[in-house]
Amino acid sequence: MLANTLSTNEIKTTAGTGISFTRLSTGDRKTEFALVNEPAGLPHRLTISHQESGSGFSRRRRSMTRFDKTIAGQLDPSVGVKGSAYLVVDLPIGNMSDNTLTNGLLANLMSFVASLGASTTILYDGTGNGAVVLSSGGI
Repeated sequence: MLANTLSTNEIKTTAGTGISFTRLSTGDRKTEFALVNEPAGLPHRLTISHQESGSGFSRRRRSMTRFDKTIAGQLDPSVGVKGSAYLVVDLPIGNMSDNTLTNGLLANLMSFVASLGASTTILYDGTGNGAVVLSSGGI
C-alpha cells in the first residue's frame, strides 16, 4: 500500500522538481490523492484504481493511474480548464504467475514516452519521443 503522503521523490514536475500529494480518500480498490497546498478552486489530483473481471484462466485486471489538473485558461483566465493523463494496464492475471509481462510492457511504454531512442535518461519535460506525439497530436 502507498503511504498517505507521496513525497517529493515520487512525483515530479516538467522541471524535475518534486511535488507532494496527500491521500484524500480510499474506497473499494480506488484511492485519491490531492496536491499538497493546491490553489483554491484548481484541483490537482492523482487517482489509482483497479477493476477485475472474468474468472479462472480468463480473469483480467484493469489498473489505472490518473492525474487530473485544473488551471486558469491561458486565453481566458476567468475560465478554468482541466486536463488528464493516465496509464492503464490491462492484464490476464488468471493465466500469469509473475509480473514479467507487466514489467516488460511498462518498460516499453515508459521508455517510449520519457526518452529519446537509445537514451537512458528519463525526460520529465515532455520532450521524449512518445510525449511529443501525445502533446502535439502527431503520429
